[in-house]
Amino acid sequence: MYFPFSIPKSGRKRSAHSRRRFIQRFLKAKQAGPARTALPVFSAYRKKCGEAKKNLLYYDIEAKYLPRKERRIMDFTGFLGNDAIKRRLSGAFAIGRVAHSYLLCGPAGSGKHTLARILCAAMECEKDGAAVPCGVCPGCRKALAGIHPDVITVDDPDHKAMTVDPIRAARSDMFIRPNEGRRKIYVIPRGQDMNESAQNALLKILEEPPDYGAFLILSTNAERLLPTIRSRAVQLQLSPLTPGEALPELRRRFPDESEQNLSSALEQAEGYLGPACEALKDGLFSEPALGLANGFAARDTLALLQVLVPMEKYKREQVLPVLEQTRKLLSMALRARAGERAAFGPVQALLRGRTGAELLQAAELLQQAANDLNGNVGVGAVIGGLCVHLR
Repeated sequence: MYFPFSIPKSGRKRSAHSRRRFIQRFLKAKQAGPARTALPVFSAYRKKCGEAKKNLLYYDIEAKYLPRKERRIMDFTGFLGNDAIKRRLSGAFAIGRVAHSYLLCGPAGSGKHTLARILCAAMECEKDGAAVPCGVCPGCRKALAGIHPDVITVDDPDHKAMTVDPIRAARSDMFIRPNEGRRKIYVIPRGQDMNESAQNALLKILEEPPDYGAFLILSTNAERLLPTIRSRAVQLQLSPLTPGEALPELRRRFPDESEQNLSSALEQAEGYLGPACEALKDGLFSEPALGLANGFAARDTLALLQVLVPMEKYKREQVLPVLEQTRKLLSMALRARAGERAAFGPVQALLRGRTGAELLQAAELLQQAANDLNGNVGVGAVIGGLCVHLR
C-alpha cells in the first residue's frame, strides 16, 4: 500500500527516523483493525509536516514491510531488465492502484509489446493469488495469446499517420462494458504516428475514462505526443539491457553463434534485445553499410559514391537501416577510441583512417539524414546531401 511522505521545498526526502516512526504507527494501527484505521495517522503526519498534498511522495510500505505471504507480486517472465519499471508496476498491482493509461516509450525492439502483453494479462487475471498474471486462468491465457475479446488493438494500417477514425471508434466502444474480463484495454501500438486530431480525440477519453477502461500507448518517441496526453498517462521509459541481462538470452536463442558475434550484435543494437536478434538473423551489418564505413575509413570518395548513388532509387524503408547501421559502426569506433570496447574488422579500419572528431561529425551527419527521411524529406535529396558532405 502506498503511503505519503512529504517532500521539503528543497526537494529532499524527510529523515529516515521520521519515516520509521510513521511506519511503526501505521503497522500498529493496521494490527488494531482495517487499513482505514491508519487514515488518522496520515492526517496527523501531513499536519505535522505542513506540506501541500501535491508535494507528497509515495512509498510502497506494504510490499516492503508486510509478511511475505501477504504480498502480491507481479510476474514479468519474458521481460528482461528494467528493474525500476518492474518495481513501480508491482507496487501498483499490490495495492490495486493501477493507472487507467500507461505510456510505454522506447525504440523498436526494446520490449514495449512484451510489457504491454504482460500488463494486459495482469489486468485481466481472474485468479486472486500472490502473483499476476498467473498464466493459468482463461483471462491470462487469452491475453497472452492476443485473443482476449476485451483487449483491443487500435491502429490504422492503411495510413502512415494514424487518423482520428480509429480513436473515435475506440471512444464509442469504451463505454460498452467488458464482455468477460475485468477491464477493457485498448492498445495503441503506434502512438507516435497519431496526427493532431487523433491525439485530441484520445485526450477526451483519457480525461474521463470509465472505471473499467485502460489505455496502453506504445511510442518510439514520446515527444511527438501532446504534453496533455503525456501528463495524463503514467510514462514508462524502457532502458537498454546490460550485457549480463541480455547475453544469456542471446546464448539461449543463438547457441551456435560465437561470443564475439553476440557481443557485437548487442552493441550494434545499443543494448536492446530485439534489434540484436534481428542483426544475428540477418547478419551483423549489411553490405551497403560496410561499404560506406570502409570507404569513409579509406577516405575514398569514389567508393562512397559507388554505394550512395544506387541508393537514390531505394525506398525509404531500405535506406534507413543502412544509415542506422553505418552510424552504429561509427559509434562503435568512437567507443573503441575511448577504450570502452575492443575494435574489430571495419571498426579497426575506422580507427586507423579517421580522427575522433571526424567520426563524430560523420555520425551526426548520418543521424540528421535519418531524421530528414523520417520527416518526409525525399530519398534523392537526402542521398544527394550525403554525396556532398560525407567525405
